[in-house]
Amino acid sequence: MKYEIKKFHDGQVSSKIIDNGDLEVHIRGNSYEDLFTAASIKEAWDASNILNKSAVSILTIYCLLGQRSDRRFNINESFDLKIISKFINSMNFNKVQILHPHSPITLALIDNSEKISHFDFVKKAYNSIGSPVLISPDAGAYKEAHDIAEKLNADLIPSNKIRVDGEPMVKIQGDVNDKECLIVDDLADGGRTFIYLAEELKKQGALKVHLYVTHGQFNFGFDELKENIDSVYCTNSYKDIIDDYFVTQYKVFQKSTSLS
Repeated sequence: MKYEIKKFHDGQVSSKIIDNGDLEVHIRGNSYEDLFTAASIKEAWDASNILNKSAVSILTIYCLLGQRSDRRFNINESFDLKIISKFINSMNFNKVQILHPHSPITLALIDNSEKISHFDFVKKAYNSIGSPVLISPDAGAYKEAHDIAEKLNADLIPSNKIRVDGEPMVKIQGDVNDKECLIVDDLADGGRTFIYLAEELKKQGALKVHLYVTHGQFNFGFDELKENIDSVYCTNSYKDIIDDYFVTQYKVFQKSTSLS
């Protein structure tokens, strides 16, 4: 099914269906404009398919906006993922596919949703490095890291953030001396947590430390990361990164067939 998107000078988005049939919409989903554009396409498609009850609509989101706001952190603050999920539910897609959501709360809040696995991308990074030890950065990431380690038949060492005399510290729960390590997580905003973790891993004798995240935001650049992290692997779910040596990016979002 084909459609056209028109953007007006004031920011308005309008959609037109070119031919009918099943609908597949692919968006990065990391902005309100992306979500509203998907809603515009779906509304036009619904109007064009009133009599076509067998037609199926699928929305694929590669980096869901607000996915880390998976609870009300303070009583006087908004529950942002709940708001975003309600908006997605209002579109009434038959299926919503989400790449590596931050929390299972996402799939609970969004109707007809399912997770797109990130395993194949971790596997590519793992093989590219040459069978490193996997590192889970915190307790929240441990289960997924454990599942991946089992599938890869890889060693896994957990780490955790603790406080000693009120100061945050990283505790490595295993031996990394003379080993190459791959930290595995879902998302990097600035990457400060990974910087502290990589620093501690190298203090404990790690030969090299690499980082895999599915959603690479890296909003503060790579200068600090490069001090203790040897390379980064991620998808282009959030944005395209141009880097000749430090970042290896796997393409999941194609501008030619998706909303930009």
